[in-house]
Amino acid sequence: MRDDRLLARYLVETPLDPAAVAEVMAGEQSSGTFVRVEGETDALRERSRATVESIVELESAPVPALPNAWLERKSKRGPWRRARIDISFPIANIGANLPTLAATVAGNLYDLGEVTGLRLEALQLPAPYRRRFELPRVGLAGTRRAIGVEKGALVGTIIKPNVGLSAQETAALVGRLCAAGVDFIKDDEVSADPAHAPLAQRVPAVMAVVRAHRERTGRQVMVAFNITDETDAMRRHADLVEREGGNCVMASLNWCGLSAIQTLRRHTPLAVHGHRNGYGALSRHPLLGISFQAYQTLWRLAGVDHMHVHGLQGKFAQPDEEVVDSARDCLAPLADGIDDRVMPAFSSGQWAGTVPATWGAVGCDDLLFMSGGGILAHPDGAAAGVASIRQAWAAARDGVPLAERAREAPELARALAFFASA
Repeated sequence: MRDDRLLARYLVETPLDPAAVAEVMAGEQSSGTFVRVEGETDALRERSRATVESIVELESAPVPALPNAWLERKSKRGPWRRARIDISFPIANIGANLPTLAATVAGNLYDLGEVTGLRLEALQLPAPYRRRFELPRVGLAGTRRAIGVEKGALVGTIIKPNVGLSAQETAALVGRLCAAGVDFIKDDEVSADPAHAPLAQRVPAVMAVVRAHRERTGRQVMVAFNITDETDAMRRHADLVEREGGNCVMASLNWCGLSAIQTLRRHTPLAVHGHRNGYGALSRHPLLGISFQAYQTLWRLAGVDHMHVHGLQGKFAQPDEEVVDSARDCLAPLADGIDDRVMPAFSSGQWAGTVPATWGAVGCDDLLFMSGGGILAHPDGAAAGVASIRQAWAAARDGVPLAERAREAPELARALAFFASA
């Protein structure tokens, strides 16, 4: 890849010639519009126009994926041709400007009249360009150091009930979870700074419990406080967490925005736990939106340390293969020679029984395995829930079926019997 260009891959559906549509896409997102205009010289186009690098036509479809009034006005009919299109963009057009990068590769393209489907599938960046953006300050190694766990999956959970608990009730629950042996605890995405448990009260109350646990046991539990808010408030919230001895904050990425997360990253040394709630609106339709590879690339340029990927055999709509690919994307450097890997966070319906599939798919322990009900609803209590997950991970690493390991692991046996029938 040339150092002066980045590459974007798209899946496109159109009743027109895909090659002609690709040129429209390239022009629309760089130096041109639908016709050549005054000032658009050959020299300018040579310097700044995006370039169509490849077109691979796929099987056509009998009906369009999405409605399109522009095509209807022109009485255009199928077949609806589909193609993968690679377009390279001059980096000089964009600079180290993350919102403009996003607007370039994922902006007006979705509104083009020529297409009945368009999805940004992947982004590839040259290493010099990657270095112009934020790197994770904590990342994989820093998260392990902060928790004090050198190897093995990091077992986490979520505050449940997610709303309604007071600051003191939340702290009491965190105390029980610390005693149960978790490595990581996070707020829910819909509980940030509520009236019944404002961060100004919740952070000191929770961190007092976490510090007491550390002093008593020597174990540091990482708590991701949800500080989702407008930018200045997030900086204040992060400062509060840092003053109280915390080491992680969480933000709802899609609703805060790329610039706000960049500002937060530059402001705080704490781990930034990226929650992707709302991503389904950008991704669930196969011919619309943005794939996780491209999505997580943008957020990693903003400097997050952890990224949610959902979970295998979980409660959400994603197929398992998409979850696996998402985790692998997080664990792959964005550019050669740069270790900017981030910790994939598995969640949604996870319990001891989903561990073997997770281990088999990812093949490593560099992940947050977060279980709400799988820990808090274990019939023998939260400590047994944590134990069952650790027993399942040990079995998976050893290549031992869970049913076999359960004969000598009562917590795992109880989890298999209880959750399998839930």
